[in-house]
Amino acid sequence: MSYFGLSIAVIVIALLASMFRILREYERGVIFMLGRFHKVKGPGLIIVIPLIQQMVRVDLRIRVLDVPSQDVISRDNVSVKVNAVLYFRILDAQKSVINVEDFYSATSQLSQTTLRSVLGKHELDEMLASRDELNADIQTILDEQTDAWGIKVSNVEIKHVDLDEDMVRVIARQAEAERVRRAKVIHANGELEASERLLDAATTLAQQPQALQLRYLQTLTEVANDRTTTIAFPLPMDMLNAFMEGKGNQGGTS
Repeated sequence: MSYFGLSIAVIVIALLASMFRILREYERGVIFMLGRFHKVKGPGLIIVIPLIQQMVRVDLRIRVLDVPSQDVISRDNVSVKVNAVLYFRILDAQKSVINVEDFYSATSQLSQTTLRSVLGKHELDEMLASRDELNADIQTILDEQTDAWGIKVSNVEIKHVDLDEDMVRVIARQAEAERVRRAKVIHANGELEASERLLDAATTLAQQPQALQLRYLQTLTEVANDRTTTIAFPLPMDMLNAFMEGKGNQGGTS
């Protein structure tokens, strides 16, 4: 075989070998025929006609995108730095290749602007206490806007909300004031409940003189068990009134 014939055979073998492609289960091949979209193939063994067809390999697995820290001004004019993590995957390989040049970079830029836009509509307390709602809002907006790129945003998580030291001290003072307020409210409620119970007890004792006498005897017993050297005996008002009435009667008869 001549050198020319050998070269032709090598070229033919190389072309035949390049026709066969193997795509994994999580991969798809977007086929273009003479520059025009033809079809999406895979997974498994596929045939690509050399010089006529070209294939772009697309990975369908979930990707993790770390959103860089963003400077956000909240609705109550507090400056914070917020970063997040984004989970997304390609659902439509054709759209991810044809409709956008670099879907990963486009999704990253869109997530940064959306993060600033959504968080800027909320106050600082909402950023710290309502992360689940904020995550859901950001995920919904990103999912709608990336649908044209064949991308599904499955989850968004805000990782950190960083404050400067002055704002941290302000929040600490606010939390301390809130704890003091709650303690005062609890104490006031206790005083109110105690006064209501004392009023009920006084009403009951006033209606039942026998109960008042029993309470007097119980008080004497408690005082007698005390180890103090000085004992004060409480005198019921009805006994004092009786004494004063008797003294008044003696004065009148004399």
